[in-house]
Amino acid sequence: MENMYSKTARYYDKLYASKDYVGEVQRLISLLGVESDQKQLTLLDVACGTGLHIEHLRRHFHVEGLDICPELLEVARERNPDTLFHLGDMIEFNLGKQFDVITCLFSSIGYVKTLDKLRSAVRSMAAHLKQGGMLVIEPWFTSENWHPNTVHALYIDEPELKIARINTSFVKDRVSVFDLHHLVGTPEGTEHFVEHHELGLFAVEETISVMEEAGLAVKYDPDGLTGRGLYIGKRKGLPNKPDAGDGK
Repeated sequence: MENMYSKTARYYDKLYASKDYVGEVQRLISLLGVESDQKQLTLLDVACGTGLHIEHLRRHFHVEGLDICPELLEVARERNPDTLFHLGDMIEFNLGKQFDVITCLFSSIGYVKTLDKLRSAVRSMAAHLKQGGMLVIEPWFTSENWHPNTVHALYIDEPELKIARINTSFVKDRVSVFDLHHLVGTPEGTEHFVEHHELGLFAVEETISVMEEAGLAVKYDPDGLTGRGLYIGKRKGLPNKPDAGDGK
């Protein structure tokens, strides 16, 4: 089954070139209260994409990554050849190990779409935390902050690459829905393709409740790394170790 990012994986970093990955990692280090040059801690980046956060996180942690899209992981591995990456779905995964920190950034958590799947994803991540470990989730928009029936566009204009990406945003049953239309021109030719996206619009209180149900003490930062907020959950009690598994 083709992943939604299969066609745009090779252009992904161009599309998000304005994103301040360095600044976000520095802000994350500050919020977590860990020493910036401390590499004794282990970290799993869930929904790691092309590994740009990992490129900077690995300067501070022993890092691994997990993503559902093989094409994005291919880019991530090229960027971070000494890092272990796993192919898996954040809704339910089992790596057979635990980490000091688990991150799920760039609003990727929204792709779980429903509260039940949010619970499953948070349980999976929490089960991979060491006792006292921290789970960091950067949320997607809430219903109040999502603006349906608005039109958005992004353009890339390089000598050998032209991209126009246009979409109209909608909402259906507390789920944000949008089709990203890409018109891509290269010296080899021009093509058009569409990515269909659906992300759940979870209230702050809902996400906090789900994280608390998973045994985490939760703090919410309304600003976070990019202005979308940030949840930081600390694992309480004895760890519930996942069974041994084999990451791919």
